[in-house]
Amino acid sequence: MTATAARSTSFPMRLIGAVSADPLLYEEVEADRTATGQALLVVVLSSLGAGIGARGFGAGSLQSTLFISGVATVAWAAWALVTYQIGAKLMPEPQTSADIGELLRTIGFSAAPGMLRVFGIVPGAAVAAFAITAVWMLVTMVVAVRQALDYTSTARAILVCVVGWTLALGIAALLGLLFSPALS
Repeated sequence: MTATAARSTSFPMRLIGAVSADPLLYEEVEADRTATGQALLVVVLSSLGAGIGARGFGAGSLQSTLFISGVATVAWAAWALVTYQIGAKLMPEPQTSADIGELLRTIGFSAAPGMLRVFGIVPGAAVAAFAITAVWMLVTMVVAVRQALDYTSTARAILVCVVGWTLALGIAALLGLLFSPALS
């Protein structure tokens, strides 16, 4: 067991480490199999933040809020799975050794900045809240992927994340077009 794996950080401190893009935090949650539930909670809270914050775009009904939260969750799952396939299977480095659980835990925590999308509900703040958190989540995702896949190259992690992000946004947009309720 490494010194990182032996750390026992509280959930609030893990959130702070996640939004701070702390590589040691991502190493810790990668190694901590008991952190899977916490990572899932981060994804759910981030998705709810998106659904609530989207009310600032005029998505005012409960149905719209729940739909957007659901799309955000599906988009995250698509991003995570595509990232795993690209990063671990198509573009691994020689030392890359990760299972899906390790990557899902780190990527789950990388969604922590997305909880701040809730501030989109503030009049006039929706575009800024979503734009800032999207970039912030991409940055934390790069750190999470670099650590989980044991990359020495941050450039490789950036490429994997940007490709995965682009594909996930396309999937989310397609789902939104196909299944979206009328916004009220």
